[in-house]
This record gives sequence, structure tokens and C-alpha cells, in this order.
Amino acid sequence: MPVTLLRRQFTVREYHQMTEAGILREDDRLELIKGEIIRMSPIGPRQAAYAKRLNQLFSLKLGDRVLIGVQDPVQLDNISEPQPDVTLLEPREDFYATAHPRPEDIFLLVEIADTTVAYDRDVKVALYCDRGIAEVWLVDLKKQCLELYRQPSANGYLYVRKLQRGDSLIIQAFPDISFTADEVLG
Repeated sequence: MPVTLLRRQFTVREYHQMTEAGILREDDRLELIKGEIIRMSPIGPRQAAYAKRLNQLFSLKLGDRVLIGVQDPVQLDNISEPQPDVTLLEPREDFYATAHPRPEDIFLLVEIADTTVAYDRDVKVALYCDRGIAEVWLVDLKKQCLELYRQPSANGYLYVRKLQRGDSLIIQAFPDISFTADEVLG
């Protein structure tokens, strides 16, 4: 007779309570995805360098029009609190000290993938779409390309484009500022 395992989903509140109680540590490299606590891959030097590169690029081009989060949590709903590599946020005077950013605060999420491209594409980008994130970039370090996702719908992102070196792009929320794939890919 097959055994059916029951999974228990955790809420963001319970997830934070586990950290406060010492069950989870802040340096455990975990994120909450659809109620499941997921161990994140270690950040390699290349991935960290790309996050720093994008932080500098966005700072130079967008200035104080955005707040930039680097590997900071965003609360997508009651059961999901991922930590994208780079996030462009609506500026707030308190710098989100009272609560993590929500979908309505997010201009752009960027995932930088060296070994986790399939997971980032199939799980995280799909989650971002389900939660209405307007624009997501997936930087594939191995293939040296950028996947652009826009226009979330019930059937996934309606606009998906793969960019290579030499291509140019804009962030939907800032159409007056252009970028090149070379700037993003380094």
C-alpha cells in the first residue's frame, strides 16, 4: 500500500518565528517558497561579482529613482519570501525597515544563475509571474545570456525574450534609460 506523505506549509510569520526562536539561523541561506523552507545554493564569487556589477550599473543609471536590494528578501504573499539576487524597488523613506518589499513595491527582480538556471526559471520565475511581478531578468552565467520576462498572466509571462551580447534593453518602469546586454553580462 503506497504511503502518502503530508507536507506542512509554513507562513512567512511562522518562518520568522523559527528564526526568532533560534530554530533557524539568519546565516542559514534559506528562503520560503510556497510554504516550503528551501536551502539556497551557496553564493559563488562569480555570482556575487555579477550582483555587485548590477548594483553599480543600476546605481549609476537610475540614481535615486530606485532603492536597490542585493540578496534581500521580498515578501510575495503569506507563504513566499524569496531572496532574489538584485531587486529594484520603489524608494521609501524608511528603506523598508518596517516590512520587506511586496510585489507592488518591485520594479524589477533579477536572478543570477550559475548552477541553478532550471530551478530559477521553472520555480522562481514562475512564482514571480504568479505573484504579478511586472519584470524579471534571469542572467545565465554559463550561457552568457539574459532572459527577459514581462507581462505576467495566468499562463506565465506573455513576453519572453532571450538577449545576447550586442542586444539592448530597457526596464519597463524606466523606458528613458537603456542598457546593453554587454553591460549586464560584464
